Amino acid sequence: MPGTTYPTGPADVAGVRELARAGRLAGSASAAPARDLARLRGAVYSLTWPLVFARLTKPLELQRRHPDCLRGLEWMRPDCLDGFHDDVEAVVEHALRRASEPIENLEGWLATRLTPATVDAHRKRRGEIGALQRPRLPGWLGDALGHDPWLGELAVQILLWVGVPATAGGELWPLAGWAARRAEVTGEPAAHDLRDALDREVRTVLAAMRTRPKWYAAHVERPLGHKRAPVAPMPAENSAELSPLELVRPYEVEDARLTALAEQALRAIEARLARGQDPATAVTAVVRVVFGAGALEALPHSGSPRDDWLATALADDARLDRIVTTVLTLLTR
Repeated sequence: MPGTTYPTGPADVAGVRELARAGRLAGSASAAPARDLARLRGAVYSLTWPLVFARLTKPLELQRRHPDCLRGLEWMRPDCLDGFHDDVEAVVEHALRRASEPIENLEGWLATRLTPATVDAHRKRRGEIGALQRPRLPGWLGDALGHDPWLGELAVQILLWVGVPATAGGELWPLAGWAARRAEVTGEPAAHDLRDALDREVRTVLAAMRTRPKWYAAHVERPLGHKRAPVAPMPAENSAELSPLELVRPYEVEDARLTALAEQALRAIEARLARGQDPATAVTAVVRVVFGAGALEALPHSGSPRDDWLATALADDARLDRIVTTVLTLLTR
């Protein structure tokens, strides 16, 4: 409210709700002096951050498989925490600009604005560094890549990635994540030795992009230059004498590996089914590749004749039917 000094603490939130109900929140924010605007922003922030964390951040961190980030703000990784704060700020600024009509339930209204506010802010940040706001595959680039579906998708993923502030650990490109996407597009399981092939495919796409030097400099090189440089771990002195620190128990490593393999298999089976392949044929082919020879050698508890067991299970019609039924049930969920 113009000319009014808002108190700090719980009364700020009550005052913001009152302004929203009167349809004066945006107007008050635009006319408030700096001190009062800071209090308004702080009150809206206190209402916004739990919504952002519950409805945007947690689903995203679950998708990223970051169990530490799911626990709460104090456990979040630095890059993820930065993204969370960016999203909250985007919703707060959106509310202080757009809340010009009477709003009876401010939290409910904020919940409906989470996606448009954060998407707009994300596109604005991308645009500021030269990244395409809505990456699409240009026709000329599709021609240069021979209209290959996966190379075209990889080009879009590269255009998306250059505008994201996060890094891929000590690497420039998130090849592990792209391997899973490759499996979805091609229907081929994400093999453990796919890194070299993906690296070649990235270089193929970049070479095609460089045939338009100005476009490449503006939309790939420039935004990529704003990304934080990947940092490789420093080698420890006398590292040969050091034993690695075991952060989790061996069975937890095995469970995580098996879960990841199962997710890859489900994605590949789903892609085959979408192309009309017979369920039993799709399941058998994918399971043989994902869980077949050599796939489980890295597991700490491996050593049992898994390959023999798998061959026996797939050769048994009754057991194969149960496997197919289980997979189809999981996919329908």
